[in-house]
Amino acid sequence: MGDKAQTHHPGAAGRALEADRPASVRNVVLVGHSGSGKTTLVEALALTAGAVNRAGRVEDGGTVSDYDDIEHRQQRSVQLSLAPVEWDGIKINLLDTPGYADFVGELRAGLRAADAALFVVSASDGVDGSTRMVWEECAAVGMPRAIVITHLEAARADFEEMTRTCAEAFGGDDPDAVLPLYLPLRGPEGPDGHAPVTGLVGLLSQKLFDYSTGERKESEPGEDQLPDIEEARNRLIEGIIAESEDETLMDRYLGGEQVDVKTLVEDLERAVARGAFFPVLAAAPAADGARQGLGTVELLELVTGGFPTPFEHPLPGVTTIDGKPRELKPCDTDGPLVAEVVKTSSDPYVGRISLVRLFSGTLRPDQTVHVSGHGLADRGHEDHDVDEKIAALTMPFGKQQRPVTRAVAGDLVCVAKLSRAETGDTLSAKDDPLLMEPWQMPDPLLPLAIHAHSKADEDKLSQGLARLVAEDPTMRLEQNQDTHQVVLWCLGEAHADVALERLRSRYGVQVDVVPHKVSLRETFANKATGRGRHVKQSGGHGQYAICEIEVEPLPGGSGIEFVDKVVGGAVPRQFIPSVEKGVRAQAAKGVAAGYPLVDVRITLLDGKAHSVDSSDAAFQTAGALALREAAADAKIHLLEPVAEVSVLVGDDYVGPVMSDLSGRRGRLLGTEQVGSGRTLIRAEVPEFEIGRYAVDLRSLSHGTARFDRSYARHEPMPPQIAERIREQAGDEG
Repeated sequence: MGDKAQTHHPGAAGRALEADRPASVRNVVLVGHSGSGKTTLVEALALTAGAVNRAGRVEDGGTVSDYDDIEHRQQRSVQLSLAPVEWDGIKINLLDTPGYADFVGELRAGLRAADAALFVVSASDGVDGSTRMVWEECAAVGMPRAIVITHLEAARADFEEMTRTCAEAFGGDDPDAVLPLYLPLRGPEGPDGHAPVTGLVGLLSQKLFDYSTGERKESEPGEDQLPDIEEARNRLIEGIIAESEDETLMDRYLGGEQVDVKTLVEDLERAVARGAFFPVLAAAPAADGARQGLGTVELLELVTGGFPTPFEHPLPGVTTIDGKPRELKPCDTDGPLVAEVVKTSSDPYVGRISLVRLFSGTLRPDQTVHVSGHGLADRGHEDHDVDEKIAALTMPFGKQQRPVTRAVAGDLVCVAKLSRAETGDTLSAKDDPLLMEPWQMPDPLLPLAIHAHSKADEDKLSQGLARLVAEDPTMRLEQNQDTHQVVLWCLGEAHADVALERLRSRYGVQVDVVPHKVSLRETFANKATGRGRHVKQSGGHGQYAICEIEVEPLPGGSGIEFVDKVVGGAVPRQFIPSVEKGVRAQAAKGVAAGYPLVDVRITLLDGKAHSVDSSDAAFQTAGALALREAAADAKIHLLEPVAEVSVLVGDDYVGPVMSDLSGRRGRLLGTEQVGSGRTLIRAEVPEFEIGRYAVDLRSLSHGTARFDRSYARHEPMPPQIAERIREQAGDEG
């Protein structure tokens, strides 16, 4: 890890990297808030590993990450991207994730595909709440982690202070498990009084690594420099020994025994690989014309030497298609094929491309695989089980896809033209179909109501939306039968913007955004009667039907109940179903503001018929007229949907969140402590008031809170709001 004397063999630029065995693969996801420097770090690592030229470009043009046109326009990562590099014969799959909260689905996919995580922290911005939450998620599953501090060139950047901040944020009960492996060396102060970081000193090896010339050069420190690192070195050694599997080592060390560097490095690597120690490193991009960025060699050595192989990744649950558990050996290249689609994208020339993580078996071109997708029906995805042929296997290299001959368990690979495969699907052998337990995906809670801009767009809208949700399982497509709106449920405004941009630029569909409608209902507040008279004579057969009804309110959730109390055959038996059909049809259309009528009992009391002119249609019309007349004489309540909302928020924001919920006409149901420093707030809030809550809560809690919602019931709307809704309905009518 920078302290080991060894010869490095970076990968050749432009060559498609192909692993021959799981032990030669490292899958690493980069995590951090937006602007922390993840993508820049990926470029710097690729340059040092020889995957790109000195301009940071691949041979065919473009960069190895953030090559999507939308990312260029928005100046930020919006999707998971893979940049494979090679170092010391190890293939490193660098998974660059977006830092913005709206694209947390891409982050979760990256966590699923990786075996270890690099948390990228800006020295000028610090550690935000959302990064702490992701750290806790990784800790819950024991994922090995390291921390990289960037932006050391900032005027007020302080590596030592930021290291202490990281220890407080990430160390939990053991801050000595979060310690630096290297300390930055600063050069002479410039005219602005700022001394740039020009190199690093290894705390274990006590070697200097100078990057000031653009090439890493190793040297011995001066005698005057050693005391400056002694305290940090001793603390690091004690932190490593505390995690050593050799329980006698601490006693020997405290007894004065010198522990050799080789033993310390080996113990450090084992502690990092099992997620017990979290080293802190520094990194910076290479200067113009330079070949190596500060700290990139040290970081590549940590990844290859300290991060786990895919053999050490716990295998997600696997079942047969009918749900029977299936036990598999981890990362067995000769075992049954089990792979998972972690990302789906569309290329204008190649078509659909599926980024796949292999957990078992070996995948080859021209192989027929079984594609299974289950459990996302609530997001607009139909369950599917189909066989498809693998056309080609490729490895991404910027915008290019380089062919490979196979992919082994533990590796990542791109598969072209799987027409039915969606993000989260399982690929398995045709004669042994299996299903992998899906990873946790956030619920999209921001509605985006859209309709086609033109007739030409309308013809393409359905297919475009289907492709959109196939790529992104954090997006939910709803065809609302009550409001007759097409609604895309997104994670936030930026997520919605990207969805609209992809519809337009990738699928050629222009849509208009319209106000999202809430599914309202109507009901009777009191008992009322109505008489429906439909009598017409216009030559030949006429129309004759008269019916009298009584309408009374029922408890919420009762629906519509129809009761026949006609006596003496006033309404012939064959026409009673016609009356019911008529009142139900009118109830569906509404009686006050055009919303469906619910929770009433409609009783047919009396009526009249004609031996010749009465008909099914006439009594349907009479039933509808009777219901409308009853409504005219009654007080009609507008019912609004109420959601049960659960908000998980840091204790510091409990007060503001509860106050905000009250301002949304919310009723507090209770609070409970969840872990350390978190509170779960439960409340009932009208859905009218939480259309943009996904955006507002993020702002209120600085991105540290999350919520979920579920439908509770419909209940009467306050009179002043109901009157405004009726006026709007009248204006639209």
